[in-house]
Amino acid sequence: MRNRMKTIKILSGYRETRLMVHVSDTPRKIEKGLMFVEILPENEGMLFVFPGKIYGGFWMKNTCIPLSIAFLDSDGEILKILDMQPCQGNDCPIYNPERFYQYAIEVNLGWFEKNQIKEGDYVKFD
Repeated sequence: MRNRMKTIKILSGYRETRLMVHVSDTPRKIEKGLMFVEILPENEGMLFVFPGKIYGGFWMKNTCIPLSIAFLDSDGEILKILDMQPCQGNDCPIYNPERFYQYAIEVNLGWFEKNQIKEGDYVKFD
């Protein structure tokens, strides 16, 4: 992964959890995502930055590891968290939050739950 790295903070009430993310902010980086990545360090993830609000889901084609994904609005509020399984074929399910969002964060499966991060929490990008 050659994306630039950034530390983000996730605010859950009075708790603050830090996460190192690879930033995917171009169509090519967004499309590739975490494809073919075999190991994702414990407190690392990928931040997808879209130019505006979008509607639709993610799929796990050519992804090797199970992931959890959080969909965020333009203010950084976590709208929906979904768990996703790897898919090697062409018939991969779409994981759709069924709402508009501007950012998405992928982490190892169960990371949000393990860190007590839930829908309604906020992400600070600065």
